[in-house]
Amino acid sequence: MTRRPLILAGMIGGLVWSVAVLWIAGTYVTLPIFTLIPTIMTAFLAPGIVTLLMVARLAQRRFFDNDLIDGQPFIPGSGADIDQRVLKNTVEQLVLGLCIWPAAAVILADKGPGVIVALGVNFALARIFFWIGYHVAPPLRAFGFAASFYPTILVSLWTVWSLVEYGQ
Repeated sequence: MTRRPLILAGMIGGLVWSVAVLWIAGTYVTLPIFTLIPTIMTAFLAPGIVTLLMVARLAQRRFFDNDLIDGQPFIPGSGADIDQRVLKNTVEQLVLGLCIWPAAAVILADKGPGVIVALGVNFALARIFFWIGYHVAPPLRAFGFAASFYPTILVSLWTVWSLVEYGQ
């Protein structure tokens, strides 16, 4: 299989995964509304732990490699370079999540607490898939990327739709 079909398959798999996560969270994960603020405050714990692991892995690589210990750039294509790219993309997506998920949790208040918990746990798992996939073969990162990015897109659309629907 060439790279593009493999990447496309991963993206489609990530989209199906994302729809399932949000559907399950919106349908089956219910939390009392009074838990909304604590849930928003803790929903980023799992993504934060995965990000911490990525930072720690890069620090470990630098500490034990004499060619990197003084902050030299990573060799393109090396394991450390891949870890750096994974971390960069993870931080980019986490910033999007920080901007969008709390508002989604409030606007989708009847479903919000369960949805934001699912978004956080899903993000952490999908980023691990992305990280592993990137090391195994770069096209395999597509599923993890899509499974962490598409839920944010979908919950954004759901939130905007809810605003439009309630505004009528």
